[in-house]
Amino acid sequence: MTSNERNDILRIYNKIVSVAGKPPVHLHEPKLNKKDIFNINSCIKSGYISSDGKFINQFEKKICSLTKSKYSVAVVNGTSALHLSLRVIGVKKNDEVLLPSLNFIAAANSIIYCDAIPHFIEISEKTLFIDEIKLKKYLEKIIIKKKNYAINKKTGRIIRAAIPIYTFGHMGNIVSIINILKSYNIRIVEDAAEALGSFYNKKHAGTFGDIGILSFNGNKIISTGGGGAIITDKKNLADKIRHISKVSKKKHLWKFNFDQLGFNYRLPNLNAALGCSQIDKIQHFLKKKRELRDKYLKVLSNEKNIELFLENKNSKSNYWLHTMIIKGYSN
Repeated sequence: MTSNERNDILRIYNKIVSVAGKPPVHLHEPKLNKKDIFNINSCIKSGYISSDGKFINQFEKKICSLTKSKYSVAVVNGTSALHLSLRVIGVKKNDEVLLPSLNFIAAANSIIYCDAIPHFIEISEKTLFIDEIKLKKYLEKIIIKKKNYAINKKTGRIIRAAIPIYTFGHMGNIVSIINILKSYNIRIVEDAAEALGSFYNKKHAGTFGDIGILSFNGNKIISTGGGGAIITDKKNLADKIRHISKVSKKKHLWKFNFDQLGFNYRLPNLNAALGCSQIDKIQHFLKKKRELRDKYLKVLSNEKNIELFLENKNSKSNYWLHTMIIKGYSN
């Protein structure tokens, strides 16, 4: 990169900072107020600060209300949500799981937790989402169907599942992707960790496939400090996830019997208390994100080499992280 190009980048950076505030400019700061503190104090006073209490149930109901999902299971983070989801849909050792090449490492980690193998596929630079045209051609090339399974010709392994990821809160044509994957009997876990409040055809992210997951980490659109959730319309999946998200203990007044491996991933009541107050403010947060988008559009309107990434066709993004495409500069 030439000195003139570096100076130009610095000039643009100063423009961006003028909108976002004084440096350092954080990716996304959690916004807390008196209601959040009130809920946390109420939880502490109740004595139920661990994996049981009224706030967990309330938070799960609020998630269902927002996403229009029938079932929600709150867990400690988005990674654990992915791990549990892959397990209950049957991902086994040496299975392959498709995921986009542009991703956060949590998705790949969750696949490896299942002793399975990440299999990376192309994205579209126009959507930052799985490229549906390339996916269709690629699967036609590498898959043979055998006993209702999708078998990778090159490796001989079953391609068991796929994890579409909504990068920075932006949604692509998930309907088309799901239709392609279902034609090969490939199960779907939507990674909507960054997409709470994002919609495609007025349907919430994470509600198109078998299971969707959300994240409420400290830098997400709403925060529980650390936390995540699984959403699904299938009761059998929700029941299995809820069971193994604890310690898989069979119900009994005094006996401690366990019927399978459990993971102790349930979200603590204390975190859920914060989630209840945070999710009540989601529309305010979404509004502020769109206002910030408009400010960036205005300040960058005359920049030929900078393009603000905008929501895709038929979608409504939460604009969790504003993304800028830089063009025309040398390496």
